[in-house]
Amino acid sequence: MAPIYLYSYRRCPYAMRARMALIYAGIDVEIREISLRNKPLSMLHLSPKGTVPVLVLEDRIIEESLDIMLWALQQNDPSDWFNAQIKALSLHLIQKNDLEFKPLLDAYKYPERQASSTDYFQKAIEIFLKPLNHLLEKNSYLVDDQIKLVDVAIFPFVRQFAKV
Repeated sequence: MAPIYLYSYRRCPYAMRARMALIYAGIDVEIREISLRNKPLSMLHLSPKGTVPVLVLEDRIIEESLDIMLWALQQNDPSDWFNAQIKALSLHLIQKNDLEFKPLLDAYKYPERQASSTDYFQKAIEIFLKPLNHLLEKNSYLVDDQIKLVDVAIFPFVRQFAKV
């Protein structure tokens, strides 16, 4: 079997969640850390869009972090991260994170690129995070009393917001 490797960037929240799922699933993977300013031609040849993460398998390339996470859990999910009972809610929350929260986070991180003020984006983010806080008041984690896929998929973005 050919080695599995992952093109990654250490601070990218998408790459973080992919790496965490691969580690959790116990998949032996070589991490190929890249510089976003000097992307290797080998990666661009495999994934012309030029974003991380990129998982290189013997039979295919997976270029989206959630797809990498789901693939890893199909290989091994020892603590039932992708429980069938919470699957729909988990995917809904991840989609909201990726489509709503991430653009707000980027706007907040780079205010010089925006017409609106940092305060506007901070308030919008706080509104987005409020339902997540309510979920955390009910459970130890977002959808259960044990860590699940949704927690690992969202937390790198919340972490990034906290760091900004």
